[in-house]
Amino acid sequence: MKICICGGGNLGHTLAGVFAQKADVCLLTRHPEKWSNEITVYDSTKTIVGKLGEITDNPNIVSSCDMVILCLPGFAIREELLKIKPYLKPETTVGTVVSSTGFFFEAMEVLPDTTPLFGFQRVPYIARVREYGKSVDLLGHKDSLNLAVEHSNDKDKENIRQVLENLTDTPTKLLKNYLEASLTNSNPLLHTSRMYAMWHDWKPGIAYPEQNLFYEDWDISSAELLIAMDNEFQELLKVLPVTPGCIPSILEYYESSDAESLARKIRSISAFKGIKSPMVQTDKGWIPDITSRYFTEDFMFGLSRIVKLIQEKNIDSENIDKVYEWGNRMIQTDEK
Repeated sequence: MKICICGGGNLGHTLAGVFAQKADVCLLTRHPEKWSNEITVYDSTKTIVGKLGEITDNPNIVSSCDMVILCLPGFAIREELLKIKPYLKPETTVGTVVSSTGFFFEAMEVLPDTTPLFGFQRVPYIARVREYGKSVDLLGHKDSLNLAVEHSNDKDKENIRQVLENLTDTPTKLLKNYLEASLTNSNPLLHTSRMYAMWHDWKPGIAYPEQNLFYEDWDISSAELLIAMDNEFQELLKVLPVTPGCIPSILEYYESSDAESLARKIRSISAFKGIKSPMVQTDKGWIPDITSRYFTEDFMFGLSRIVKLIQEKNIDSENIDKVYEWGNRMIQTDEK
């Protein structure tokens, strides 16, 4: 099987190295000259060395592939789909490493309805590039994965599920439809609630003395807001054609009972250790990095989809609305 990985971020590095153990993997990237044909993945228990095939910036590479996997930020998805569309074989499966940044919405507009599509509900791995184009640290991985597949019959859906379960070496379950993968209370709520709790009073001219830890410093106010936003999100799910319980509540997912236990749980997760808040240093101190993916991804391509559906369904969403409006103001502040 030949797989093309599109994108060279943390997850692109990880999938390239891991999947190359079981498939012929090539890479479509804007910076092919920066990549080695060997990607080393440093796991906590082992080291994996994946040998890659062709590494190129030419989208024609997908014409020889059975599967294409996008590991890209939300703003780059549509452009990438348009770029590879002329070269895709009708039977080539196109998917994404995570669905919450709008992949299915974009792919259903750009690609023919005969192109099989898939997307994970949550990312299979937490990882950080160690040396670009050469190595990556695999900090954590899921015990199980949920997957949505569209534009395929039941037999083909099951085949795609089995392929991805084998590649990730992780039990993988099929979801009812793309909404169950595209809508999530992970990053679009997790990241945005935390940033609002930390910086809702920030304005130009304010600077902080240090760059705090995003998860290890998680406090009760962040947890309270996350729970409140998730309660509104769960109300939305009740009026959508999704399976009840397909997206567990935040408290259920993190095995917590209240804000205090949730904050304590998030602070304790080993895969989150050492991850700093998205900030940049100035001559006055540290300020929010409004160009980071925490803003450009989680507000513009994550939370925005949830807000649109909430408005269509007339769901009461006081907390989601205030966080979303704040995030947009922050982004506009940067543009000015």
